[in-house]
Amino acid sequence: MIRWWISALQLTELFVSSLVHLVYGFYIFSTAVAADWFFKPNLDIGLRRDDSKSSNGVDDLPPIVLVHGIFGFGKGRLGSLSYFAGAEKKDDKVLVPDLGSLTSIYDRARELFYYLKGGQVDYGEEHSKACGHSQFGRTYRKGNYPGWDENHPIHFVGHSAGAQVVRVLQQMLADKAFKGFENTSENWVLSITSLSGAFNGTTRTYLDGMQPEDGRSLTPISLLQLCRLGVIIYDWFDIPWLKAYYNFGFDHFNMSRKKVGIQGLVYNLLRNNGPFATGDWILPDLTITGSIRLNSRIHTFPNTYYFSYATKRTRKIMGITVPSGIWGIHPLLFIRVLQMSQWQHPPDVTPPYKGYRDKDWWDNDGALNTISMTHPRFPVEHPSRYVVKDSECQPLQPGIWFVYLIPAICLSHILMKFDYSLNLFKYMN
Repeated sequence: MIRWWISALQLTELFVSSLVHLVYGFYIFSTAVAADWFFKPNLDIGLRRDDSKSSNGVDDLPPIVLVHGIFGFGKGRLGSLSYFAGAEKKDDKVLVPDLGSLTSIYDRARELFYYLKGGQVDYGEEHSKACGHSQFGRTYRKGNYPGWDENHPIHFVGHSAGAQVVRVLQQMLADKAFKGFENTSENWVLSITSLSGAFNGTTRTYLDGMQPEDGRSLTPISLLQLCRLGVIIYDWFDIPWLKAYYNFGFDHFNMSRKKVGIQGLVYNLLRNNGPFATGDWILPDLTITGSIRLNSRIHTFPNTYYFSYATKRTRKIMGITVPSGIWGIHPLLFIRVLQMSQWQHPPDVTPPYKGYRDKDWWDNDGALNTISMTHPRFPVEHPSRYVVKDSECQPLQPGIWFVYLIPAICLSHILMKFDYSLNLFKYMN
């Protein structure tokens, strides 16, 4: 009887969660369409670049590249909506690339490079064959910062999974992994700022449907399973005006009805083809084991400045980790924070790393665990220093992560990027 009650509660939570996500996604999408087709507001008012600053040398400063997280979007998607609160409208030195919202960390890092330098995205021959997609993607006829090199480095800001994308890109630059660009180096990156960055994975992936056993397969009935089905059908229909507003980024997998027909749709739904069959999408990279695989190949470099802002929505009461409050927080987010604060790794599954403890992962913001957001920790901990006051960063030292822990009452995982964008406005003024 107890098992039936537990199963009923789980199915209820899945139904409510799926419905809320679907309604929220439809709300965002319809808002973007309505704004473009009916209202056409001039959102640039008050956000335009002040041309008088060029005489003061501001245009000589390195650009700031803001990299979105999972389900995010860049400039040009969702009409006039902005993932970073309109930061890209403030100054032409602020760039917000549109990367695949669900594509793997690796693929997004490749896309980010060509977005900046220009040219056709090359995912690499070996990787493309292993993952079953085309080697080449979209073409940037003119890069957004073609002069990018060691003498003209860039400031990168990554939100959530975007922080890990930037780290992978820097490692690729150090490894000279881009054919035709043999002079790249890690020094092309001046600084990396992480906003609730997904450095070490998240237990949210397991709660939403990833299997802890391998970090790649999905449970038969889960939120991510429904997401998989929806994405495949969305990409199969391949309706141009819809994808102009929002694109999951799987065009290089050629899942369109125009290319694969009904048979291809069936194969993809049955997980015989496509990103969900090969694991070349972002969720496996966001599991703890997937993040450890990535981190084992990524370095913190001695000439780059690193900053990290970590958030949490939990507190301890009599030694028990619970959500920090119910006021000022969305009910669904409250449930997600509560779920993550009670997470327990399955006892019959090997822990993701030596010394793993469930309680280390209980502090969270509903999307990521706080232990994951501070700095790269697993399999090897990178140099870090916790900061309370900005003066503690002086003098700035490269090659070390300066970590700011944001109190639970201040910001959530989503609002973190908005707060940073507003501070960026102040900096540019």
